[in-house]
Amino acid sequence: GKTKYLGLSEAGPETIRRAHAVHPVSALQTEYSLWSRDAEEDLLPLCAELGIGYVAYSPLGRGIFTGEITGADDLAENDRRRDHPRFQGENLENNIRLVQPVLDLASDKGVTPSQIALAWVLARGDQIVPIPGTRRSDHLESNAAAMDIDLSEADMTNLEEAMTPGAAAGTRYPAGGMKWLKL
Repeated sequence: GKTKYLGLSEAGPETIRRAHAVHPVSALQTEYSLWSRDAEEDLLPLCAELGIGYVAYSPLGRGIFTGEITGADDLAENDRRRDHPRFQGENLENNIRLVQPVLDLASDKGVTPSQIALAWVLARGDQIVPIPGTRRSDHLESNAAAMDIDLSEADMTNLEEAMTPGAAAGTRYPAGGMKWLKL
């Protein structure tokens, strides 16, 4: 009786069901973006079934959907993304190519690539709330403006076909981090 709301992070379906049976789970936080779409297979349907809100972290793909990363030189020497497989060598080259449809759509609509990526997450369901990280107030305002962008069914289809689940090259985290994911 001491806990009113319970949230989980990076939990798998079995864990979510077990926890929800003991106490209603209010929210699940897991990475979700155009290039991290694994949640679509089982987590998002499970959250919808159980009435659990989904908190999508890293909805800008750790910055790849800002359009500002065009190569490894755009990452500072001490940037921790340099340790992430998606930001290394051929993986990074492949992943930068994946961003092109986002850049094109942003240009067509006169908005930023970040806004397109956030609008896509927002359009995936009312129970999904993206939480992009930002350090600057102008980015915060720009991110908030994504709520006003309407993506057509064709826009959604084009983005999803360009970045099918598993299209991103490399794992979400280095090997040491991946071992902690129980998905």
